[in-house]
Amino acid sequence: MRIDILTLFPEMCYSFLNESIIGRARSAGFIQIECRNIRDYTADKHNRVDDAPYGGGTGMIMQAQPVYDCFMSLCSDIGKKPHLIYMSPKGDVLTQSKAKQLMHYENIAVLCGHYEGVDQRVLDEIVDEEISIGDYVVTGGEMPALIFADCVARMVPGVLPNEDAFTLESHFGGLLEYPQYTRPYEWHGMKVPDVLISGHHANIKRWQNEKSLEITKEKRPDLLGKR
Repeated sequence: MRIDILTLFPEMCYSFLNESIIGRARSAGFIQIECRNIRDYTADKHNRVDDAPYGGGTGMIMQAQPVYDCFMSLCSDIGKKPHLIYMSPKGDVLTQSKAKQLMHYENIAVLCGHYEGVDQRVLDEIVDEEISIGDYVVTGGEMPALIFADCVARMVPGVLPNEDAFTLESHFGGLLEYPQYTRPYEWHGMKVPDVLISGHHANIKRWQNEKSLEITKEKRPDLLGKR
C-alpha cells in the first residue's frame, strides 16, 4: 500500500513518519508513505501558494494551480490516479470501520489544507472524498493526515506483529477494549485481577469480553446501539 501526503510542510510530517512503528514499517517496506511539497509546484515567481479570498474574509486561501499540478505530478509518477482524500472538518468523521474500507486501496493520496482552506474549484475537480478527524478545527491538515495514515497503515500486514495487535483494540469490533495490566502484580495497593494470572484461557477470554461490554456500556453506550 502507498500513501502520499500533499502538504506545504513535508518535514513536519516526516518527523513523525520516520519514528516508531510507522518508521520501522516504512524502512522494512511493509508500507510506503511519502510526502510531496505543494509549494514546489507553484507558478508564482515569489513562491506563493495562497491569495486573499474573493468576497472578503480573514486569512488566505490556497490556490488551485499548485495543488492541481502537485497532484497531477503524483499521478504521472505512479502511473495512475490515487484515491484522493481531503482532510477537512466538513468531511465524514474518520472511524475504524472507515479505515478498514480505505486500507484496501492500493494508492491513497491525502491533501492537507492550510490557512483558511483550499480553492473549491480544485477540490471539486480532483478530490474523491473529504474526511474529518472530529468536530473541531486545527490550524492545518498535516496532523489529521498523519492520524489518518497511522490509523490505516497499522492494519497493513507486517506493520504490527500480528492481527491481534489491532483487532482486539477499541472500536475494531465495535466495542471498547478491556483493561490491560503488566508487572508488578501489586502497585499502590492495587492488584492485577486474579483471572489474568490463572492460566485458564477460556476464563480470561470471558473476562475480557465482559469487561469490554461493561466499559462500552459505561463510556460509549452509543456503540452498543450500532453493534
